[in-house]
Amino acid sequence: RLVRLVLVLRDWASKSLHEEQQRPDPFLERFQGPELQTVAASAGNNLEDEDTEEENKKKKWQIFVVDPAGDWYYRWLAVIAVPVLYNWCLLVARACFSDLQKTYVVLWLVLDYLSDSIYIGDIVIRLHTGFLEQGLLVKDLKKLWDNYIHTLQFKLDVLSILPTDLAYFAVGLHCPELRFNRLLHFSRMFEFFSRTETRTSHPNILRISNLVLYILVIIHWNACIYYAISKAIGFGEDTWVYPNVTDPEYGYLTREYIYCLYWSTLTLTTIGETPPPVRDEEYLFVIFDFLIGVLIFATIVGNVGSMISNMNATRAEFQAKIDAIKHYMQFRKVSKDMETKVIKWFDYLWTNKKAVDEREVLKNLPDKLRAEIAINVHLETLKKVRIFQDCEAGLLVELVLKLRPQVFSPGDYICRKGDIGKEMYIIKEGKLAVVADDGMTQYALLTAGGCFGEISILNIKGSKMGNRRTANIRSLGYSDLFCLSKEDLMEAVTEYPDAKKVLEERGREILIKEGLLDESAAEASTEGESVEEKLDRLALYLDILHTRFGRLLTEYNDAQMKLKQRITVLESKMRQQDLEDLFSDSSDSLLE
Repeated sequence: RLVRLVLVLRDWASKSLHEEQQRPDPFLERFQGPELQTVAASAGNNLEDEDTEEENKKKKWQIFVVDPAGDWYYRWLAVIAVPVLYNWCLLVARACFSDLQKTYVVLWLVLDYLSDSIYIGDIVIRLHTGFLEQGLLVKDLKKLWDNYIHTLQFKLDVLSILPTDLAYFAVGLHCPELRFNRLLHFSRMFEFFSRTETRTSHPNILRISNLVLYILVIIHWNACIYYAISKAIGFGEDTWVYPNVTDPEYGYLTREYIYCLYWSTLTLTTIGETPPPVRDEEYLFVIFDFLIGVLIFATIVGNVGSMISNMNATRAEFQAKIDAIKHYMQFRKVSKDMETKVIKWFDYLWTNKKAVDEREVLKNLPDKLRAEIAINVHLETLKKVRIFQDCEAGLLVELVLKLRPQVFSPGDYICRKGDIGKEMYIIKEGKLAVVADDGMTQYALLTAGGCFGEISILNIKGSKMGNRRTANIRSLGYSDLFCLSKEDLMEAVTEYPDAKKVLEERGREILIKEGLLDESAAEASTEGESVEEKLDRLALYLDILHTRFGRLLTEYNDAQMKLKQRITVLESKMRQQDLEDLFSDSSDSLLE
């Protein structure tokens, strides 16, 4: 019995732990609305009818549409990029180096027709790739086909799979140049690189890798063309062409390719000496190579320079700010202690990666996405804030978008008793102390998630301090705070009176605890507030009535205009009918 009890408890504990792990964060769940609840409910409902599932699967297969923004489409791009790169690198090599083609002919046939099958599959995928129309994914197959078939890319894709290699039956298997039409499928490789650059967290590394790949492919093609020209002129005919292949040192495949690749690299990069050309066609080819080499060199210098500057852009901008402040402090003869404090503050920002202006980085995103990012990034802090626990999702969005991060140094006063309050603060990281006027005696310790300063900006009726600070708060170390100004808070809570009441109740509790609330004045202001609320309600109703009256007036004008148009149409029809009757009567009289 004891063993059975232990087993039951273990199963129960593991089941509870599993459910706990899968349960979404309630804070995020409340902010994001019923979506997570719907997902959770659908995930837990696995006992559906089998027949219905089979019918749904059949319908899905009948309407097979690929989302171009999905992961499946991106993985397919990775697959199709492999045969494209294979054709671009090996077709020209096999066409120029005959030994490479003849030695591995069976392998090339297998790889060629495998790449052809992938090309055909890619055309099928393109025919079923959706596109957005008015923000929604189009799943109508007729529209999808029309969207693809009438493009230039469809013509290139069809040309790339034409069976030109049927000419093998006439000329033999050793003519891979017949398959050069496969090179027309190149756009898929560029699309894969573009989407990878968008998805990766290290775009600069990917850009450098792409640049190196393109240069290597150009050097590879140039090496193959050099070997082909040497073969056409004759190996060893002069000092510029490839040496005579009858020489054992230059007569095997590996040396042929490496020698040509070496010559191509020296020529295109213009960093080494190569044998001078002898014939006119050799001069023309070398001139063309030098022009290509200049473009490659300029491209390398430009791209690498821009990539390095982009990688160091944040540091350079931050350093420029420090230099400007150092120059200002030297010009104004600021004390060394203050200068050291400022430099240490900047060092803290850079070391802890707090130098980035989040508002500037996220300014191009819509408010909804910016709020979601801010909530996810600062989730642990916001969950601890009492005023955010029960507030509505809309208010949460408005407040999060108005928060401004601030960093305080050790010993800095965030606020002093008696100062006029213009902001409230939320502690993200660090420790703050509520201290006496001497700055040493500590009354309380504030940690991450705590908020203060809301009393002085709420204008609580009956407060003996009015809108002034009620305590001295000092930073013990480096502290990261969120600042919310009085104007921003009032603008946000205007449409959310319940949240405003929660804030005011919390402020009254603190004021009563510290003996700073005049209850008689608070009660007198409550009666006045009721009258003010009534006036505000009347003003709101008047605005609503004005809006509705304007809407009714617009509808009336529209209806009147439509009625006039219909009357005009009827009048024209009546005139036309009268004319027809008149003509018919006159024709009858003439006939009589």
